[in-house]
Amino acid sequence: MRLPFHPTARLLATPASIGSKSSLTEALALLPPIPLYRRILRVHRKKLDPQMRLLGDSYVQSEFRAHRNVENPLHIIGFLTEWQLYAQKLEGDAWIGEKLDKGKLDKMSDQQIGQLYELMQAIKNEEGEGEGGHGKE
Repeated sequence: MRLPFHPTARLLATPASIGSKSSLTEALALLPPIPLYRRILRVHRKKLDPQMRLLGDSYVQSEFRAHRNVENPLHIIGFLTEWQLYAQKLEGDAWIGEKLDKGKLDKMSDQQIGQLYELMQAIKNEEGEGEGGHGKE
């Protein structure tokens, strides 16, 4: 059964509606959430090894679910913009060796910093196990 289409602020939001200058190009059109989600999973399938893909896919899934009912256009645009930039970087291998932008880190909540730390620990543990060791004990 197909549900009737109800446009929400999430679907109607455009980068121009935030009115701020960002690092985005003028012509960047934001993908709607579901096509963006699928694009990210596709790029994970192509670019990440199986263990990192599992970690990345579960993180993306939880983030998109957590933001499913957000109605604030600024939050929606910020969320979709960052995930679209992430997908573009992953597709172009521009992410390899990249460091986290201090400005973005300063804007993160304590919860977001905690999630980032947990992600970093999971990656370090995977790398340790991949080198023939048993990870950090």
